[in-house]
Amino acid sequence: MEYDEDKQRLTVKLVYYGPALSGKTTNLMRLHDFIVPERRGEIMTLETKNDRTLFFDLLPLGFTAPSGLLVKFKLFTVPGQVAHDGTRKAVLSRTDGVVFVADSQRSQGINNGASFENLAENAGRVGLDFERLPLVVQFNKRDVAEIYSEAELRERWSATPWPLTFASALVGTGVLETFRLLLQRAYPVLDSACALGARHGVSVETFVGVAGTDSLEQALSR
Repeated sequence: MEYDEDKQRLTVKLVYYGPALSGKTTNLMRLHDFIVPERRGEIMTLETKNDRTLFFDLLPLGFTAPSGLLVKFKLFTVPGQVAHDGTRKAVLSRTDGVVFVADSQRSQGINNGASFENLAENAGRVGLDFERLPLVVQFNKRDVAEIYSEAELRERWSATPWPLTFASALVGTGVLETFRLLLQRAYPVLDSACALGARHGVSVETFVGVAGTDSLEQALSR
């Protein structure tokens, strides 16, 4: 979070984290499709040297609060490959919330676990309190074969404090729901730090509705 009360600016940073090819990039691309044009910026991409793998995306959007506070959001993805751990730490630094994008395929269980452990470790390394970090776990690729059932996943994660969502980002299902849930979980932390409600007139409903999204049906029919 970057909060400048004098300049009336708040920048909220949200990161999509997870193993390689789990659908982090697809989530952001579909989310970009859903956001009405006047609220969205261009997606920026950088690529690793001598590699076609996506480095990260940047999607700026925002709104002006009744107090005049300009609230900006920056959404990033991180590279999932093991070799790019330094980049993951850099992107994760000072984040206000994370979507962990897991791959629903049974063959990817070990990769999911290793990536989640990497998230927890890197959060500590960049000074984030992992236990208090707003976090949503999304199991993506529900449209492919040989996947864990929702019942299995809910049982495995039942003892954890993090909510689960289920998505098929390639076709768009679950993308908005995941994003809105992350905003719901981030709001109390930001409200405590910046008095979003009392000082700036930003309710949780306003905050969660920031994207100004079309209906899912409209977005998918484009």
